[in-house]
Amino acid sequence: MTRSLRRLPPAVVQYIDHRVDGWRTGSSEGQRTVLFFLYGLSVLILMGSLIDYRTVAAAWFVVPMLFGTVTLRHRQLLMLMGWITMCVAITVTVESVNNGMTGARLSTLGAMLFVVVVLLYDSSHRRSGVPHTVSEAMLLDLRDRLQSQGTVPPLPAGWTAQSAMKFSGGARFSGDFLVATLTDDDTRLEMVLVDVCGKGVAAGTRSLQFAGALGGLIGALPPNGLFAAANSFLLRQQWDDGFATAVHVLVDLRSGDYTIICAGHPPALRWDAQSLTWEVDGARGQALGIAERPEFQQTTGTLTHGDALMFYTDGVVESRSRDFTAGIEWLRARAGEIVVADGFAEAPARIIAEVDPGDDRAILMLTRLDPSVIAAAGTASASRRPTRDHP
Repeated sequence: MTRSLRRLPPAVVQYIDHRVDGWRTGSSEGQRTVLFFLYGLSVLILMGSLIDYRTVAAAWFVVPMLFGTVTLRHRQLLMLMGWITMCVAITVTVESVNNGMTGARLSTLGAMLFVVVVLLYDSSHRRSGVPHTVSEAMLLDLRDRLQSQGTVPPLPAGWTAQSAMKFSGGARFSGDFLVATLTDDDTRLEMVLVDVCGKGVAAGTRSLQFAGALGGLIGALPPNGLFAAANSFLLRQQWDDGFATAVHVLVDLRSGDYTIICAGHPPALRWDAQSLTWEVDGARGQALGIAERPEFQQTTGTLTHGDALMFYTDGVVESRSRDFTAGIEWLRARAGEIVVADGFAEAPARIIAEVDPGDDRAILMLTRLDPSVIAAAGTASASRRPTRDHP
């Protein structure tokens, strides 16, 4: 399909792209384009039916009906259904005059009438006011924009941040999300990992709203102020089970000093390069969206070379076969084995691949690299560069 479009003149390709974009955004211009196309398709079916009704029977008008259902708003769909009804009336009337009305023809018309009623009923009860395909495209576009906002920015030399996420039941939306920001001078990194109550699409739509709110505030407010504003936002939504857990980390990338604030979230883990173990951080607090003035405990520490911090959602440590405490111990042990054996590269993805499927699950890992690792990486990079023979 893409190759075929490339063969068309640039003006035609630009016109098609413009029309498709108009439809994806639900604009009036895009709706008119689709409506006129389906009008034309209906006319072609009408002409074929008048020429040879046995080959192109009235049932063929279901095709533009179905296309209209997934592409048009309710008003435009009503117009299309009225037009198709007129076309069906014309072709059936002509055929009945020529060959008489039969029981099979009446049965077909009854089935088509039933389809029209069902499709119009479904269209009139769309809360978004746009077709399912358009609303899904808009949601996916919004999700992609917010996820790009939550991507950890490139960090200065000596630091790496990795994340991995899996959605519940193969859904495209998740209640788990990340927001992050790095100061302009690359000295302070701030990240928040959030788990909105629920899973799948229900939690995903809430997380889209919450991620947009947090993304606009992170870096502009101090950590406690950020969580206070987030708590007020959730209370105002008045969602059923509208709470969320979150963990916030602020790191000075020059010294390695960090602060962690937890709001009902599973405890963070800190990798000690000396003892080669994951230690449980002591930050605790109440989940967001429950009380008007939740209390949060803050912990501080310093990441030395080779140390790391790991944050995760409850879907990583809770399952049908493991309770919360046992899950944390499993994570400490398994993550330690992975880091000791293969280092930190792709560690979140490798860990999450071993987690039992169920709830949405996410892992975020921040590492301060050991100087020897940085030197080894630099040596490996230099060895891959082409060499030149000097005279």
